[in-house]
This record gives sequence, structure tokens and C-alpha cells, in this order.
Amino acid sequence: MVLVHGTPWSSFTLRPLIRRLSKEYLIYYYDLLGYGQSSMANGDVSLGVQNRVLDSLLDHWGLDDPIVVGHDFGGATALRTHLLNDRSFKKIILIDPVAVSPWGSPFFRHVKKHESAFAGVPDYIHEAVVRAYVQTAAFKPLESATLEGIVSPWTSEQGKPAFYRQIAQADSKYTDEIQPLYPTITTPTMILWGREDSWIPLERGQELHALIPGSVLRVIDDAGHLVIEEKPDELVKEILDFCSAEC
Repeated sequence: MVLVHGTPWSSFTLRPLIRRLSKEYLIYYYDLLGYGQSSMANGDVSLGVQNRVLDSLLDHWGLDDPIVVGHDFGGATALRTHLLNDRSFKKIILIDPVAVSPWGSPFFRHVKKHESAFAGVPDYIHEAVVRAYVQTAAFKPLESATLEGIVSPWTSEQGKPAFYRQIAQADSKYTDEIQPLYPTITTPTMILWGREDSWIPLERGQELHALIPGSVLRVIDDAGHLVIEEKPDELVKEILDFCSAEC
């Protein structure tokens, strides 16, 4: 089983799923290019490159037909890898994915226009911005250790410009490119959504569900976009039930 995180996260946010799912599956995970412990050097870290990275990693790992679980941009990356790189997955599990336009918060749009100005703010203001932004992804306040683990990769010398770079490169053209292909998906697919997601509303999940034939939609109550941190037990139960079911 391959787990793919989203933005502005890293594999750190996957740890609740890794701990539980590794009891049943051999888990593969990594940091997207430009995130976490991956290179944050100036360059292309858009969705347009992430599927190529995943495709190459699957070759490197020697994985054929794994189950893939993608959250946020990780969901888009999994879909692009399947549809554009013709990668076969045994099952596809999407958690609050970036998949159906329109998407992108007002903050995203503002950073896209003023990336250099944001990258030049004092460090203490930058850290406050990142903390405030991350917290809005959760329905309830995050524990301090969790918030620190999410924010810390973005507060280093390289992490600061990298944070604004990945936002500035976020573009709905990368999902618009594959959205017309969703009805061609025949791989068993489950969509999980935090009911209180304020970043990508549940309506987008319902649209995606309608576009992918035979897909399953499960809504997790009292959770926002960061449902993997807020309700990991419910997610794991849904994932294991779906993976064990005959399709």
C-alpha cells in the first residue's frame, strides 16, 4: 500500500495511518518533491511533476498494482499517475482530494500574485502565517506537537521560500487535464471526506463520486480537511473494510 500526502503537509501527517495500516499491509510512503525532507531547491514542484515522481518511485520500489491512498494533492497525484502514466492500482482511496475544479483558497490566489513579497516577510511573521493557515484545515484545534510537526519543515532557510513556491505553482489546470477522464476509471475507488472540510467542501467530493463509476463515498463527521489527523481510527476502519471487500 502506497500513501501519498498533500499540501502543505509532509509524510509526518501520514503517521497515524502508517501505524495502524502497517499491521495489515507493507506500507510505502515518501515526501513529495518540495516538501518535508525532499529537496526544497528552486524548481518545479507542481502537480505536473508529482505524478512523474510517483511513477518513477513505483518502478524503483518494484511495485506492481499496489493499493494507493492519497490525501489532498496526494489524491490528485494518484489520479494523474493512474490516468496519465497508465499505472495500474489494485484500489484507489482518495481522502479529501484536490480533484474537481474550482479549488484553491483565497490565500492560495493571493500568494500566487505576490509570491516574492510573502517569501520576503520576517521569519516570525512567516511562521505565524503558516501556523494560522494550517490550523484552518482542521475542524478542531490541533495538538501543539502535531501543529509543530506540520509547520517545522517550512520554517527552515529553504523551507520558507519553498512554502510559497508550492502554493504559487498550484494550478487547477492539472486537475482540469484529468477531470474528463474520471468516467473511464474502472479501478475500485473509495472517496473519504471530512464533513466540515472548509478548504474543499463536501460538494466537491459528491461531484467526484458522481464522475467515477461505481465509486464509494464515505463522509467522516466532526472532521475537516485534515481528517487524517483528526479521525484516523475512522479512516483506517473505512480503508480496511474497503480493501477487504470483493469488488
